[in-house]
Amino acid sequence: MLLGALIRRGHEAPCRRRKVACENTVSMVSDQFSRPLRNLRLSVTDRCNLRCSYCMPEADYAWLPREDILRFEEIERLVDVFVDRGVNRIRLTGGEPLLRKDLATLVERLARRTAVTDLALTTNGVLLKGAARELRDAGLHRLTVSLDTLRPERFKALTRYDELDRVLQGIETAAPLFPGLKIDTVVLRGTNDDELIDILDFGRRLNAEVRFIEYMDVGGATQWSMDRVVTRDMILATIAARHGVATPIVEDSSAPADRYRLPDGTVFGIIASTTSPFCESCDRSRLTADGMWYLCLYAANGIDLRKVLRSSATDDDLERLIDETWAARRDRGAEDRLAKRDRAPLIPVDTLRRDPHLEMHTRGG
Repeated sequence: MLLGALIRRGHEAPCRRRKVACENTVSMVSDQFSRPLRNLRLSVTDRCNLRCSYCMPEADYAWLPREDILRFEEIERLVDVFVDRGVNRIRLTGGEPLLRKDLATLVERLARRTAVTDLALTTNGVLLKGAARELRDAGLHRLTVSLDTLRPERFKALTRYDELDRVLQGIETAAPLFPGLKIDTVVLRGTNDDELIDILDFGRRLNAEVRFIEYMDVGGATQWSMDRVVTRDMILATIAARHGVATPIVEDSSAPADRYRLPDGTVFGIIASTTSPFCESCDRSRLTADGMWYLCLYAANGIDLRKVLRSSATDDDLERLIDETWAARRDRGAEDRLAKRDRAPLIPVDTLRRDPHLEMHTRGG
């Protein structure tokens, strides 16, 4: 296999040849369905300071060995290779990315790359109040905060931690610093589906765009069932009953959210990956904190780029591996799941414990 051949090569790796000023020589690679490689979700840690029921519902977890976690220099090298293959959008994820020490330093380094036109970060907001300004000053372009409820007791039940006040303070602090800040809300039937209007109004007060997310049956969602999914049509009906019918916003975008505008001008989004997958236009892949590259959120196996990175392989070798892997990509994971007649949780708990890379908190949402 190509991966083994690259690692066995005996030549010395040269100094990194890509400089920020050279990023105008981009080569685009497309997969088997003509989907380009444009969007990289980059996990910087698998650790998290919450235990959200739809992501980490179990009592204990296997963590990635610390010696396997990519160093900033390794992340930068891989980013340069991905940028040369056409990636121009990078989102830093986790786990909880703000747990990564000196994260603002990495943001500053990545922000220097002019070919990266969109540098974003998703956080649960617990540590955001103290980090928001430093992230903005480091050059972070956009920010998304996960917020599933505005009720303290419900927050504690959902996450197993009493941290709602800190999350809200973080959002209040960050919203003026990041215009267009997004708030992601996973909607669970019988849990928080009675708060759609409250969360929408909260976002509107801060000029933040709320995105409601259908409960997805990926990774750590070991308690998933279809009857807990609140569909896009249900969400739209609930909002229409209070604020009037929302008009779809027509735009040319591969972003996962369908966006809508209310009669008063408020804009919100819905990510309907469970009932209406967007696989046809999916241009994103995921890199775990230890360098495993996944072509689909539902993929069972990844490509070990860390092993190549820490061998004698050159950047040309990495490019060749990325090109050939992406060119062979046929993943349409959400569509495959939708087609299943008996749809149960994707991965059993015992399987997750044997391979932490299958967890949502490891590969990033």
